[in-house]
Amino acid sequence: MSSTAAEHRAQAPAVVRCAAITVSDTRTTETDTGGRTLVERLSSAGHAIVQREIVPDDPDRLRALLEQLARRDDVDAVLLTGGTGLARRDQTCETVSGLLTKPLPGYGELFRMLSYQDIGAAAMLSRAVGGLMGRTVVLTMPGSPGAVRLAMDKLILPELGHLVREAQR
Repeated sequence: MSSTAAEHRAQAPAVVRCAAITVSDTRTTETDTGGRTLVERLSSAGHAIVQREIVPDDPDRLRALLEQLARRDDVDAVLLTGGTGLARRDQTCETVSGLLTKPLPGYGELFRMLSYQDIGAAAMLSRAVGGLMGRTVVLTMPGSPGAVRLAMDKLILPELGHLVREAQR
């Protein structure tokens, strides 16, 4: 690791204030295993969940929620699970991509690479996207608990504070 990356991590916030959003027409608090996994991983790492919500696969409602969250001073990152598949109703990636001021293509690329190691060629169906909406980090991931664990453990948690530090500079 370069000294610059280590210095940036050392200056990153230890606690990131997160909104945890599930995008689904069918999930409830009781059946949202991907969202539950997301919240558990964030909490275990010591981050704050300032909002937890399930929103339907509706681009207008998702867009309005994301715009509202990006305006809040108490939200550093918005992490979304679900709505990333290929079905007609799955529009999380298109909606988020249309709002990003700075995309992070490496996030989706790395997610698919790691996913390929686990599930093979089916990883090409994983449409994870990420970037910044202004100074707010926004990252999507598929809704399965396995995909959430992969994204959180291998990509998001190791760099979340660093991402927020860079976004707020």
